Amino acid sequence: MQNWIYLSIAILSEVIATSALNASEGFTRPVPSILVVVGYLLAFYFLSLTLRTIPVGVAYAIWSGLGIILISVVAAVLYGQKLDFAAMMGMALIVAGVIVMNLFSKTLGH
Repeated sequence: MQNWIYLSIAILSEVIATSALNASEGFTRPVPSILVVVGYLLAFYFLSLTLRTIPVGVAYAIWSGLGIILISVVAAVLYGQKLDFAAMMGMALIVAGVIVMNLFSKTLGH
């Protein structure tokens, strides 16, 4: 269970860092710039802890899939970015893939 907590922290840290990257305006704004650096450091640290028990391919698929979705939500809320139908369907397929991996993959040790 702890490995999933680590992966969740890694994903959330990466989402915060990526969101702050946009707000940093090319690292010209100090607070968002600090959030970028700290966020990515935490993301990679917790991802490294995750990789002790979850295979790298699985962990990265989950990280990138959920990260894409969360970043898209943050971008819509904070920056007013809109997603078209194709983008939403693509993200639904990513979620479906993560669910299939978690429920049926023997790679995860289920």
